[in-house]
Amino acid sequence: MFRKIDDRTYASPQITVADVAEAKALGIAVIINNRPEDESDDQTPGAAIEAAAREAGIAYHAIPVTHAGFAAWQVEAMRKALDEAGDQPVLAYCRSGTRSTLLWALAEAAAGRNPSRIAAGAASAGYDITPVRAQVDMLAAQAG
Repeated sequence: MFRKIDDRTYASPQITVADVAEAKALGIAVIINNRPEDESDDQTPGAAIEAAAREAGIAYHAIPVTHAGFAAWQVEAMRKALDEAGDQPVLAYCRSGTRSTLLWALAEAAAGRNPSRIAAGAASAGYDITPVRAQVDMLAAQAG
């Protein structure tokens, strides 16, 4: 269920409280929730995931992303959460993992990472960054 997109980052569809234990077993240090609350009736509330994460000693951040797209504050918040983890593993999730991966790609580009490597990492996990590729290229160039 957790798809590895780079050396320390995983993307995932919606997780449950039970999945937090699996994240802990993988050494996940930070869980990032990119799903807005009440997006669907079947999603586990963020507060329940946060409580399970904190009980397991895992940091938790909510950076909700709607289908309207990405804002600069979301990219910055994602970058900050990734930086906080240092070299420790991170798990970002949303409904399918796509918004988490796209936000990760933008945050990595804003930090000056290579756009081709970003795209390759996403692709290796089954995600396509084409919807944000122009922004990834622009952010990487600005950071460069």
